[in-house]
Amino acid sequence: MEENMKLATVEDTVEYHLFLIPDEPRDPEKHKEILQKYIERIMTQFAPLLVPYIWQNQPFNLKYKPGKGDVPAHMFGMTKFGDNIEDEWFIVYVVKQITKEFPELVARIEDNDGEFLLIEAADFLPKWLDPDNSANRVFFHHGELCIIPAPRKPGAVSWLPTTPPTIPQALNIISTHPEEILASESIRAAVNRRIRGYPEKIQASLHRAHCFLPAGIVAVLKQRPRLVAAGVQAFYLRDPIDLRACRVFKTFLPETRIMTSVTFTKCLYAQLAQQRFVPDRRSGYKMPPPSHPQYRAHELGMKLAHGFEILCSKCSPHFSDSKKSFMTTSPLWAGFLESLKKNDYFKGLIEDSAQYQARLEMAKNYFQLSVNRPESSLAMSPGEEILTLLQTLPFDIEELKKEEADLPPEDDDQWLDLSPDQLDQLLQEAAGKKEAEPISKKEEQNYDLSQVSESMKAFISKVSTHKGAELPREPSEAPITFDADSFLNYFDKILGPSPHESDSDDLDEEDFEYLDSDDDLDLKTQESGEEASVKGTLHNLKSYMAQMDQELAHTSIGKSFTTQKQMEPLSQTTNISSDEEDSGAGGSVMTPVDVDLNLVSNILESYSSQAGLAGPASNLLQSMGVQLPDNTDHRPTSKPTQD
Repeated sequence: MEENMKLATVEDTVEYHLFLIPDEPRDPEKHKEILQKYIERIMTQFAPLLVPYIWQNQPFNLKYKPGKGDVPAHMFGMTKFGDNIEDEWFIVYVVKQITKEFPELVARIEDNDGEFLLIEAADFLPKWLDPDNSANRVFFHHGELCIIPAPRKPGAVSWLPTTPPTIPQALNIISTHPEEILASESIRAAVNRRIRGYPEKIQASLHRAHCFLPAGIVAVLKQRPRLVAAGVQAFYLRDPIDLRACRVFKTFLPETRIMTSVTFTKCLYAQLAQQRFVPDRRSGYKMPPPSHPQYRAHELGMKLAHGFEILCSKCSPHFSDSKKSFMTTSPLWAGFLESLKKNDYFKGLIEDSAQYQARLEMAKNYFQLSVNRPESSLAMSPGEEILTLLQTLPFDIEELKKEEADLPPEDDDQWLDLSPDQLDQLLQEAAGKKEAEPISKKEEQNYDLSQVSESMKAFISKVSTHKGAELPREPSEAPITFDADSFLNYFDKILGPSPHESDSDDLDEEDFEYLDSDDDLDLKTQESGEEASVKGTLHNLKSYMAQMDQELAHTSIGKSFTTQKQMEPLSQTTNISSDEEDSGAGGSVMTPVDVDLNLVSNILESYSSQAGLAGPASNLLQSMGVQLPDNTDHRPTSKPTQD
């Protein structure tokens, strides 16, 4: 079961479309050629901004997309930004700047939530605009946000369609009425506030830290700094199957470790730093004591090395050579390189200098990922890219060790000044959930496990429907309900029956006496008989259950449960189990099963088997507001576990 457990992730994706206006009929091949030239111009002009950027999952990219139905041929891009929402808003900034630099282009952008720009400005939207009629209305043009309005009355404005416009209609409206469709100042301010500070904000989102890494990873990151994201993600989303490759390292040996400086995004640094992890004893990655001044560098390097080893373990070292030579054989590379030189990308550096070669390598990587993306069958995975660099990139461990003395200082991480538990709590609060305060050492020693059993009992007592089980709520969180029938019945009792239901003259004392006559006595007799029948059924059921308990008590299933210790006098025990004796079960007095102890021990066993990863026990306890302390029991087990 543990091996099949995988950390679930949501593929958060943003899509962006760039259209050329006016969208006049053109020869399809000529139109394709025009759009491809635009792609080259855009990616070249924005290369200084995009090349050094470290993306969480996928980079900004553009490709030609042929027309289909009402949607004309245009430039299209899609980026999976994962946990780093800043990647999405950086793309919004880039798209906005593209329409500013190229006034003949119109752009629209959306993500998994749909028109997320409208969501950002939800407090300022006009009342008529809702998700049902917002399709094809929100665009960027001339660097400004535009919203195509809807007419108040059909036909009131001749150039506005009564239904959501098609893409051709929208492009025509934007080209002919650019002033009338400009979004209100408050809406534009809300979106601009979210992207304020770019491009300077890019440097502020980075974090530099010292890491004790194998020399191979140091050499790879010198050539491909962006691969740090793939390494962090591989470690962060690891599962037990991935960790098999890290029992004995084959690619990045711990004996080759050296100290180096690594540049992360703050999101990646937080992901790497927040997870507790103990390496397998067989891996060779021994950690210094936490009091060691370089403990954090050793810990970060150990985690990152695990991520890189996982990446390389997922691919064969003898993959197709066509993947390796795809970029260098592209006919677009020479023109792209010439355009970079014209745009002063190399800042006047000498071609043979190390800085020039480093920028050239970054440009090649950027070209392959964003400008000339190969088909999925030819695209290299991060692991294949790492292995290719290790095979073709010469590096001297001794030379790399000499650089340890001249490492730049680390960035201050007070912005993170949180323990992993506190960071989890902050993320929960951001998602609108409440979480308990982190457990102190004193609280760990006096931790009351009864709250686990009490929370589980409260959970079991809740109603389960086709929508799922209800989680225990705090009184302040209980939803407000209104029962109209109960409300009206309450007022009927106060005000009396309504005139059309009864009349005060129709019911006199004789009528009330009649209601209390023999019929009422018959009704009471019938109710008492039903009550006796129910009691008899319950008595039979208890007797049957007690007999089953007697039979199961001597089986392996019965012996697997922990029973209550008989420390009370026999008379008290007899009173506690009076229901079983009254049921006629007979035989010896059974020691009752300790339900709470069995419940807590089974939950703790399930929680321990998760090995620090997500699982049913931790998810259920967390949803009920129960926070368990760390496992401080370091007794040896049959096989090593990963925390």
